Amino acid sequence: MHTFPLRTILPLLLAYLLLAACGGPAPVTLHGENIICFGDSLTFGTGATRDKSYPAQLAEMIGQPVINSGIPGDTTDRALQRLERDVLSKSPRIVLITLGGNDLKNGVDKKTAFKNLKDIVAAIQARDALVVIGGIKLLFWDRGYEEEYNKLAEETGSLMVPDILGGLMGNEELMHDTIHPNAAGYKIMAQKFYKAIAPYL
Repeated sequence: MHTFPLRTILPLLLAYLLLAACGGPAPVTLHGENIICFGDSLTFGTGATRDKSYPAQLAEMIGQPVINSGIPGDTTDRALQRLERDVLSKSPRIVLITLGGNDLKNGVDKKTAFKNLKDIVAAIQARDALVVIGGIKLLFWDRGYEEEYNKLAEETGSLMVPDILGGLMGNEELMHDTIHPNAAGYKIMAQKFYKAIAPYL
């Protein structure tokens, strides 16, 4: 039986243990071809021109196409219903998700919203695709959603970008209205997602 020298195995073992200690996702072998942004108006790019949405600006940063599968007003329930058409049928490799804000705004029970999100994540991961979740945090109106995003990421092994609108909301130079960024704000969103997926490109 062939054996490997300790100097070869030890760095790999240390890297694995460090990743586990940091609570990151386990190493994955990605299949599929496309990077897909799946979500609501924050993905669609409401508040900016289509070419300045965060998916469009992310595509520029990474130098490859990014599919924008955002629909304004989408809830987790409606997103789940169109998951096959807009994500699973498009050979997903990396899927960035911004969903839950409309559920929160519409008073949807968080257990229902995050059950839908967990189903979405599980279906995508079943295709050996990486899932990146953009968390939504609304001050004084959170209703425990922030904690649920973190729990979802931990339970599914997804990458988590907490508070995707952090540093944007309340800044008139970065926001089109109280909820939607402008082009400059979407650039910052794209940078946050780029940082998360860069090791997997």
